[in-house]
Amino acid sequence: MALFTAGSDGIIRFIVRVTPKASRQRIDGIAVDSDGVPMLKVAVTEVPEGGKANKAVLALLAKELDVPRTSLTVQTGAADRRKLICLQAEPAVLGRLNLWAHSLKS
Repeated sequence: MALFTAGSDGIIRFIVRVTPKASRQRIDGIAVDSDGVPMLKVAVTEVPEGGKANKAVLALLAKELDVPRTSLTVQTGAADRRKLICLQAEPAVLGRLNLWAHSLKS
């Protein structure tokens, strides 16, 4: 199963597992949950209060994925470690993102 998927609405969706209050901000690779669903492991230094960690996650993802910050939103899981992220982007971006994810070490 691919980390990044595009729906019929053209929105690219993916799941992240967030570690707040980390020593540094980073992408830690890909994990697979018990249902076999891949998740991008993300660590941010901010605390999970008042949306600070969510903002940091979106900023880090925008930088790492080379997409505008405004194109990313948290669809579900705003108060959870596991979040569904939506990315509004051209269809060609999907292939680039899946190649990037393939290059990550689990």
